[in-house]
Amino acid sequence: MDYQYILSEKERVSKWEGSGDRRHEKVGHVAFLTMNRPEVLNAMNRQLTEELHDAVRCANEDPEIGCIVVTGADTHPRVPAFTAGGDIHEQREDQAALNSGSLTTDAMDSRSARRQRGGYEVSASDKPVIGMINGLAYGGGAVLSSSLDIRIGSDAARFRFLAAAYGRINSTWTLTNQVGWPQAKELLFTARIIEAEEAYRIGLLNHLVPSYRLRQKTMEMAAEIATNDTPSVIGIKRLLLQHKGESLEQQWMNEKDFTTNVLRGTLAEEAFPEFLARRGRPVRGA
Repeated sequence: MDYQYILSEKERVSKWEGSGDRRHEKVGHVAFLTMNRPEVLNAMNRQLTEELHDAVRCANEDPEIGCIVVTGADTHPRVPAFTAGGDIHEQREDQAALNSGSLTTDAMDSRSARRQRGGYEVSASDKPVIGMINGLAYGGGAVLSSSLDIRIGSDAARFRFLAAAYGRINSTWTLTNQVGWPQAKELLFTARIIEAEEAYRIGLLNHLVPSYRLRQKTMEMAAEIATNDTPSVIGIKRLLLQHKGESLEQQWMNEKDFTTNVLRGTLAEEAFPEFLARRGRPVRGA
């Protein structure tokens, strides 16, 4: 599908395993999605947001893709941006339309519900989603980044959860998963800027690298994920989400049920062929 504001690429990735005659290449694919409104710091208007949600859905439906990367297009070098968040001009136009009666409250609420549901679906994506944070992620950009599985940032990365400063509420269901309750409360209550070093220290960034290494580091991790067994990766993520808020015993039971009835583990000869070829022994009782 062609998008106006999302650049969607499917990149082949690989890694080598084994040694000597048993050395072989494992191949996978990564969906690389770029929010592309650089003239407005990749602000997320309705069109961009809906396209991003659709691109993530399409990546999940593509059996070749094992991992998804989301980033922002390069903006002005003095103000690098992942995304500046929601498009305030569009929000203002919506308010004017509401005031004039050309947009009903029900229609506006329906738009909001569709956007919010799409945001949830990105977070709950079957396949892991990595945020390549190449600049500021403010407001809706911070919400988006906190809903992703992994965030890799450059030294230009900055976050700001702005809702409390403008009479709104968001990120209560995403940020605690990344930084824990005490930090989440501080960041949401104060709406202050979090610079890259602090973001890395508190867990909002998994990795912090210089700008020139950001794409390389991101694709290295994406390749590691995409060349693993995709059903296993999907199952791990599904169980991690299911476990949230449940007792340790229930978490164990969920995993036991999943690995018994949904995805049974591979047998030894399938899982460790290189090891068995190198150091195998006759099977007892065969």
